[in-house]
Amino acid sequence: MYELKTKETDNSVIEFIENVDSPKKREDAYRLLDLFAETTGHEAKMWGPSIIGFGSYHYKYDSGHEGDAPLVGFSPRKAKISLYFATGDADRTHLLEKLGKHKAGKACVYINKVADVDEEVLKQLINQSVTFLNRTYPNQEKQDE
Repeated sequence: MYELKTKETDNSVIEFIENVDSPKKREDAYRLLDLFAETTGHEAKMWGPSIIGFGSYHYKYDSGHEGDAPLVGFSPRKAKISLYFATGDADRTHLLEKLGKHKAGKACVYINKVADVDEEVLKQLINQSVTFLNRTYPNQEKQDE
């Protein structure tokens, strides 16, 4: 049976950020930590070895595959900073057009640095993702422990 790699852990978010090699990426990670926490109202938790997630929800696909995932999150990776939002939300395209310098994948948005993006638009993306997931998976959001 498939085992999810990205699970919530008890690892320290601060310790993870402090171990980021680049001082600028570390600074950006702290800014994103504040921004995501303020916007979602959720405490940051580590998901797997390198994703900082906020809130969580339980999903179940038609295929039967199910699991838990953060509502939103980010990871200060070596090459770029990955921002994690809901997959399947077609409404995010208009916000991405206003975000600033980025590249977008299916679930991830990649940025070089926080200064490249409009923080107000980023907050809107965070809120939109949380709203979309709560609407798609109603009554399944787990409370922070």
